[in-house]
Amino acid sequence: MKKVAFHTLGCKLNFSETSTIARLFEEQRYQKVDFKEPSDIYVINTCSVTANADKECKQIVRSALTISPNAYIVIVGCYAQLKPEEIANIEGVDLVLGASEKFKLLNYLNDVTKKSKAEIYSCEIEEANFFVDSYSFGDRTRVFLKVQDGCDYNCAFCTIPLARGNSRSDTITNAVKNATDIAKQDVKEIVLTGVNLGDFGNNSSKEGNRKQETFYDLIQELDKVEGIERFRISSIEPNLLKDETIEFVSRSNRFVPHFHIPLQSGNNKTLKAMRRRYLRELYSERVTKIKSLMPHCCIGVDVIVGFPGETDEDFLETYTFLNNLDISYLHVFTYSERDNTDAITFENAVPIAIRKKRNKMLRILSAKKLRHFYEQHLGETRTVLFESDNKDGFMHGFTDNYIKVKTPYNASFTNQLKEVTLFELDQDGSISLSNMNDPISVLA
Repeated sequence: MKKVAFHTLGCKLNFSETSTIARLFEEQRYQKVDFKEPSDIYVINTCSVTANADKECKQIVRSALTISPNAYIVIVGCYAQLKPEEIANIEGVDLVLGASEKFKLLNYLNDVTKKSKAEIYSCEIEEANFFVDSYSFGDRTRVFLKVQDGCDYNCAFCTIPLARGNSRSDTITNAVKNATDIAKQDVKEIVLTGVNLGDFGNNSSKEGNRKQETFYDLIQELDKVEGIERFRISSIEPNLLKDETIEFVSRSNRFVPHFHIPLQSGNNKTLKAMRRRYLRELYSERVTKIKSLMPHCCIGVDVIVGFPGETDEDFLETYTFLNNLDISYLHVFTYSERDNTDAITFENAVPIAIRKKRNKMLRILSAKKLRHFYEQHLGETRTVLFESDNKDGFMHGFTDNYIKVKTPYNASFTNQLKEVTLFELDQDGSISLSNMNDPISVLA
């Protein structure tokens, strides 16, 4: 049996697709091994949201060839679609597949001898107009279920429409079938993933006379799937997070009180320059609506600092807006110039040192927000789903509202829902407990 190893960079969507590709290999009697082990083939699924992801790809290729110098190296994913020639010039790469070809990878492996020059099989992004359903399995306790791909928004800073194409979705019928199949494998939690999840049902590819479906329709049907204890909604745009969705989650037994809502800037001038489809007032309304129905709900926020033209005053407005907002944590991104985006042509670039300073300020704010959110729930009893990790003798899990806890490693807890009492904040930021009958401390 030939051995194959996989490495994934980037988002939950990439993880779901890597796992699906890996299952295709296993069906053809390949042996899947850890990426740190010797292998005949290494497959790297790339991201291209930031420049660092591109650099990381090169480092991973080198590390794979250090382990197995004669291994066949395949690159797929967003970076492969955007810059196939650049990847082909990375020493040791043998095959580069674009967006329309990555799920056909096995068709290109008749000859896996090392190449003097990488082969490229790519396409114009307009040809990536079909939906391939995917879900992760076996890599972690939670399963990432892909229900949407691509994006029609064309924000000024973003390469994703160039890498993944226009918005397209699974059908509700097939998404429910996948969730039902996943439930049969003793999975307790599914995380819904997509590039622009709230745009579910908008199919730019215009597939026949397909009935228009909505994200709200989707979650109503998934809520009926027996065997799944939790559904978690990943990132969803504020303008697509409708009142009906928030209200449904608030009364659902399966959809958990956790939203991750990209903001990108708390300054309206910057939002307009970014070509976002909302202003900060709408964002504030979404948070207020959520908290009015679910005071215990966890709300995560994406923010970009250092966008061209962002002045000190603009950034301070973003900082103040976030500081006053009832949110739980931030994912902070430092703006990086990306080829073929409109923002790269904008004037008044922010110096790198200032971008880094602003990033640090918001990361500190995020830590304060997270600690405050955890403190609000001390003394409560909540249900935790434990992961399988063993880090320095401890395992971790998350409550329904995404509070991270930890306990001394016990293999029998893996993939189990346990009721715990949130007792005290631990120094390392997790909730620790000595046995399941004791109060536990929360990871801040």
